[in-house]
Amino acid sequence: MKNLTFFIQLPLFLIVFFQSMAAAAGFTVTDTSGYRLVWSDEFNNHGKPDTANWNYEHGFVRNHELQWYQPENALCEHGLLVIEARKEHKPNPRFDKYSNDWKKSRELIEYTSSCLLTRGKRSWLYGRFEMRARIGISPGMWPAWWTLGIIQPWPANGEIDIMEYYRGKLLANIACLGADKKAYWFSNTFSTDSLGAAAWAAKFHVWRMDWTSEFIALYCDEQLLNKVALDSLINRDGTGFNPFRQPHYMLINLAIGGDNGGDPSGTSFPQRLEVDYVRVYEL
Repeated sequence: MKNLTFFIQLPLFLIVFFQSMAAAAGFTVTDTSGYRLVWSDEFNNHGKPDTANWNYEHGFVRNHELQWYQPENALCEHGLLVIEARKEHKPNPRFDKYSNDWKKSRELIEYTSSCLLTRGKRSWLYGRFEMRARIGISPGMWPAWWTLGIIQPWPANGEIDIMEYYRGKLLANIACLGADKKAYWFSNTFSTDSLGAAAWAAKFHVWRMDWTSEFIALYCDEQLLNKVALDSLINRDGTGFNPFRQPHYMLINLAIGGDNGGDPSGTSFPQRLEVDYVRVYEL
């Protein structure tokens, strides 16, 4: 029985030991006891991200952003997913000088980046979502890790911004459909200056979402940023549809400029969003 007790206790000892070592090294350690890991990408391969997990957005997509999304700007190296924003100068293949569509009226592509998403591959209803990443906070940068519901067009499908940054602010947002047919936001913002500015941005941080049948809670480094009851997130169009009682897929992107990102003209390129891992747990 003594030997059996030793082997039972040894894993617990190792868990405590490695958690202590991680904390001493400056890592945020999340307590995942009671949760089961159901999906992850550790980005340990070298080269392109795993196509079993990720699709890509292409071209100019949303919010009048300046970047042209393309897969070439996403790479796995040294155990990290790196999304690189680059300053470029090339023709827009969809250019139409007679078009009123901003995606087609731009003659040139001046910036490129990548947006990875699990749409069509994986989606989840409830769970604990965790990402360890380092974000750039230079002017014009707009990194985000977020989710969208699989049913209904935006914003009726629901949006959760687990990690979002622009113009000196870290955001934690949840949106459903408002009575005016626009997004109805539950949003909290935090100044990155108050967090440590450049010194804070130089480090990796852990963003987390706990999503249950009762609430959505968003964290950074174990600090609660936003918490909203699910019963408050019913679309305000009279249908009674709650977009957060359906599966969501996730997106990771580094946007530039646009409606919220700010002016990147004084920023040195390339800029990077570096992701150590993304993990999804279920109870």
